[in-house]
Amino acid sequence: MRNLLLLALLLALPASAAGPHTPVVLKAARLFDARTGKLVSPGLVVVQDGKIAATGASAALPEGAQVLDLGDATLLPGFIDAHTHITGEPGEDWRQDVIDSFQRTIPERTLEALPLARATLMAGFTTIRNLGASDFVDVGLRNGIRRGLAVGPRILTATTGLGSTGGHCDSGNSWRKGLLAEESSRGIANGPDALRAKVRENIKYGADLIKVCATGGVLSRNEDVDSPQLTQAELEAIVDEAHARKRKVAAHAHGAEGIKRAVRAGVDSIEHGSFLDDETLELMRRNGTYYVPTALALQGVKERLDKGLLPPETVKKAQAALARHRESLRKAVGRGVRIAFGTDAGVFAHGRNGEEFALLVEAGVPAAQALRAATIINAELLGLTDSLGVLEPGKLADVVAVPGDPLQDIRRTQQVFFVMKEGVVHRDDRAPAPATTGR
Repeated sequence: MRNLLLLALLLALPASAAGPHTPVVLKAARLFDARTGKLVSPGLVVVQDGKIAATGASAALPEGAQVLDLGDATLLPGFIDAHTHITGEPGEDWRQDVIDSFQRTIPERTLEALPLARATLMAGFTTIRNLGASDFVDVGLRNGIRRGLAVGPRILTATTGLGSTGGHCDSGNSWRKGLLAEESSRGIANGPDALRAKVRENIKYGADLIKVCATGGVLSRNEDVDSPQLTQAELEAIVDEAHARKRKVAAHAHGAEGIKRAVRAGVDSIEHGSFLDDETLELMRRNGTYYVPTALALQGVKERLDKGLLPPETVKKAQAALARHRESLRKAVGRGVRIAFGTDAGVFAHGRNGEEFALLVEAGVPAAQALRAATIINAELLGLTDSLGVLEPGKLADVVAVPGDPLQDIRRTQQVFFVMKEGVVHRDDRAPAPATTGR
């Protein structure tokens, strides 16, 4: 525990060299305009007091500014991951993971989440939407980062997911009755009124949004992956209550029938969507529902499947989802469904988030649109367009840089070497050179 506390203190130290009010000028060969999906050359961003003050080659350099020349690189808005589980990640033995979940205290799990948050930020993801965590570890992490007690991305969190008894969100699945003090996890209820009350409870304890499990899932310990697990009335009650409280709703959903129920209820995004059919895709397109395909999650599941690291009850489900997910994503792209960027980090190691870009492009998403998905489109999905998503004056100074041109090689997004969040530099891997001063 003592070592974990020391690590926490080290992780709380920011890396910025400039003073809090010193203007910073970022220069690079090019800048990604997330509104148009085009590159602007040269790239220049002026940062003052945590916000973008000016952009473009004609912008005046403030007196005494610190100039950071990033060379043959591209400046982009800080990436946004709309689907993470920041409070944990799997080990090499799922049985040991189960034991650890019972033995480790809440403070331990909170401390263990700190390097995961830091790894996410260093990969260029300055904002994440966290879709499920236990014991409010996510709420504490969010609040600690906001207060400057730890280094990590900006977090919007759902706290615990809502679902039905025995469904994907029910962590009490497959345990002998009477073994656990509580037979089901906190977000589990049945019937419209009971689930409406769960929405209120989540908001009471700090939820920025609501996550609901509309169908079965791959990694939960039951044999159901695609069938619906909530009625139409239950989903409508959840969405109505959440929207009344100005909270958006993300629906974990693999199967077509559960997705259709969720879309009809008015959810803001569908997560995963492994078994999309034509009727479902058309309904999503007409309703403007965002699709967060989490292609990297399926890749992470395949990696664990190939190594024999999955519990027996999840193997068949994983194989079924893997067989259909890529086809569903390609169809969604072709149908014009709004694609948002989310990885399900936590299914695999945090910090790999950038690998999702290449998987989207392989599925037919143009490189520029993949970058827009992780910036301006996700800002729209999360309700953050006033402050994030584009490099424009007045926005928060969340800026990342990658070498070369990511439109020519989308895998450049896996090579982030510079990260700024609200004007604070957290990563700068350039060769050491003295900073110059603007005039």
